[in-house]
Amino acid sequence: MQFGASTFIWVSPFSTASFYLLPKIKDAGYDIIEVAVEDAGIIDWDELIIRAKDLGLKITVSGAFGEDRDISGTDSRVRYQGLRYISDCIAIAAKVGSPVFSGPVYSAVGKTRIVSPEQKKQEREWCIEGLKASAKVAADHGVVIGLEPLNRFETDMINTVDQALELVKEVNDPHLQISLDTFHANIEEKNIPAAIRRIGKDLLCHIQGNESDRGTPGTGHLDWAGIKEALVEIGYDGAMVLETFGAPSAALAKAACIWRPLANSADELAIEGAKFYRAMYS
Repeated sequence: MQFGASTFIWVSPFSTASFYLLPKIKDAGYDIIEVAVEDAGIIDWDELIIRAKDLGLKITVSGAFGEDRDISGTDSRVRYQGLRYISDCIAIAAKVGSPVFSGPVYSAVGKTRIVSPEQKKQEREWCIEGLKASAKVAADHGVVIGLEPLNRFETDMINTVDQALELVKEVNDPHLQISLDTFHANIEEKNIPAAIRRIGKDLLCHIQGNESDRGTPGTGHLDWAGIKEALVEIGYDGAMVLETFGAPSAALAKAACIWRPLANSADELAIEGAKFYRAMYS
């Protein structure tokens, strides 16, 4: 298995000025830099590709879904912006050689409401329509979309693996699969290894291996041994990426409910996280 570190650990938003992170990520012991795309226009992608290649780092791409990027939103303009953002990120993923574009592609992060059954049904229809269109774009670029369930405090739409499986199967396109974040799964799943087995190799395209409190992997109460056993059993051969938030923007902090430091420092979290991953999977 190869291991990655998200740019969210250090900065938000990631930009060309953040390229100093690449050797830091390599030196910490990672194989992959996962770029969280908050604003694609402030990143020199050609230079990033060159720098990553020089260091022997691969690149994966994840999304940041604010309230203005929501394919299930009631505002048609916002739905269009969500679709355009997903398409742009898929094209970026293809350009940098990322096999996946992952994130909560179905809705805006932080959208938690009680709505009528009629509105919920309509939002799901908009979502499915958008995901089908996005999956066609992904197919054209040879990229897989990894749909990520979020915990109940960050979305009211897809919280569990079973909900994600139902939505993915309803869209019914091989270019839409599931990305599992173990932090969210720790809140919503009764048994994370069992959830991994339910997804299976054919639909699990990406793992964000995050601790129960989003802190340093191995320092919380996550069942890491059981997770490893399940991943080995299904033959998972994708990446495991550490994604937590060392310096979130105000909007991101609010959406992800980050109210306190998650470690002594971002560097320490990343270094110790890589050590834990490699010890666990050696």
